[in-house]
Amino acid sequence: MPLPLRIPYLIYGYGLGFLWFAYLLVLRLTVSVRVTGDQQLSADSNYIFCQWHESGPLSLQWWAPRLPAYLRQRPQVWMQHPAWYTKPVAVLLSLIGVQRLVLGSTGHNGRRAADELVTYLKGGYSTLVVPDGPSGPARTLRKGVLHMALQSGVPIIPLRVVATRCFRTRSWDRKMQPVPFSTIDVVIGSPIVVTTSTFEATFQALAQALG
Repeated sequence: MPLPLRIPYLIYGYGLGFLWFAYLLVLRLTVSVRVTGDQQLSADSNYIFCQWHESGPLSLQWWAPRLPAYLRQRPQVWMQHPAWYTKPVAVLLSLIGVQRLVLGSTGHNGRRAADELVTYLKGGYSTLVVPDGPSGPARTLRKGVLHMALQSGVPIIPLRVVATRCFRTRSWDRKMQPVPFSTIDVVIGSPIVVTTSTFEATFQALAQALG
């Protein structure tokens, strides 16, 4: 990127990323988060956490101001869409404690990015995957997350994240945006281990667990 463009790009990325983080902190003062199922997570294992794309804004309140201790037991590596305008997201994820980002998504070097993610998973990292991203259809489970689990040997943890009060955006996934004084419920499901012989069965089990 040419220097005259790089400076405005960094101002955009870091400026908006820090503002977003500050907004999360302010909103976090009025939002309560209830987590169930975290006792299933072992400090001796890394995981592939999995949730629908629509619940991303709600999850940010769970992760702010920093990832909970049971998610920081292992280093985190997440996949991010490589588009230039997602720089604020990269800054925000760094602020909440994600150590590494792998750039790629469906249709944008997704296979290469998935292979890189598997390498990190084999090295002890955990990750978060939204199996209907980056552009839907909403709540449609793709098999990429199961292939990553199969290749790495890392179990999948399904997440359900809902709020007592929120509003829906007009985006393809109708994201759930939290509002002040709402309660966000995070339900951590049982680990799902993927093998060659149980691949189709675990696909159905994961779809059901995600809701």
